[in-house]
Amino acid sequence: MAEHAAAQRGLRSESRPGRFELAPITGVLAREWALYRRTWGPVTFAAIVEPILYLLAFGFGMGALVGSIAGYDYIDFLGTGIVAMSVLFTSMFPGMINTFVRREFQHSYEGILAAPVDVREVITAEALWIALKAGVYGCAPLLVAIGFGLKPTPAMLLVPFIALVTGFGFALLGILLSALISSIRMMDYLISGVITPLFLVAGTFFPIDQLPGWAQTIAALNPLYHCVELVRGTAFEIGLLPFLGHAAALCVFTAVAWILAVTMMQRRLID
Repeated sequence: MAEHAAAQRGLRSESRPGRFELAPITGVLAREWALYRRTWGPVTFAAIVEPILYLLAFGFGMGALVGSIAGYDYIDFLGTGIVAMSVLFTSMFPGMINTFVRREFQHSYEGILAAPVDVREVITAEALWIALKAGVYGCAPLLVAIGFGLKPTPAMLLVPFIALVTGFGFALLGILLSALISSIRMMDYLISGVITPLFLVAGTFFPIDQLPGWAQTIAALNPLYHCVELVRGTAFEIGLLPFLGHAAALCVFTAVAWILAVTMMQRRLID
């Protein structure tokens, strides 16, 4: 069966060179929605409750000691940062773990790619589905922060879109990393060596100008930092040019992550 599926994929890839269609993407999204309807309860609970607990624990615990930071109440500063952390967790973990399990254990991609769907469409659809969820779940900490005194602004309506773009990029990064490892045990290296530094050095809990110069440079290259700055920009108002600069950095990150994720998954699934 595996040989038959591989032959079908080879024939399809030869008959559809260079084509990228919307219908296969919507088909994969429909499949994801059907799967999500069975597990939405625990997935939603974990995605919403964990960042809220971070916000409450650090906001009230550290906030009582710090008071204000960078000119803002600490719980407001933290609340806007936790949005980005929530997006990271709800996009990169599924991108890494779900993709690996489907490829190595469930062999889901063999069935999907036997249909008129190519790797680019599968990866795009899966990352988009993860990003849609991240865009929704990422708003929960912001709503909690508003409930505890963060002043809402009209610009906050952009937060779901910021979370969507960020979630799309980090879902693709997770997919890329899942394609680079050969054992699920190697996930520990990715979690400790990639995900943890990403959210610790992004201005989530403290301004990056408190770091040494070399660490500030590294932080400025962190895509999550740009998400943090965009979310904070909607709450605390930053200039148009800085806002566009952070948005451009996220778009570049997402484009590069898409190219690399598709290339590596192509090698894993087809080549």
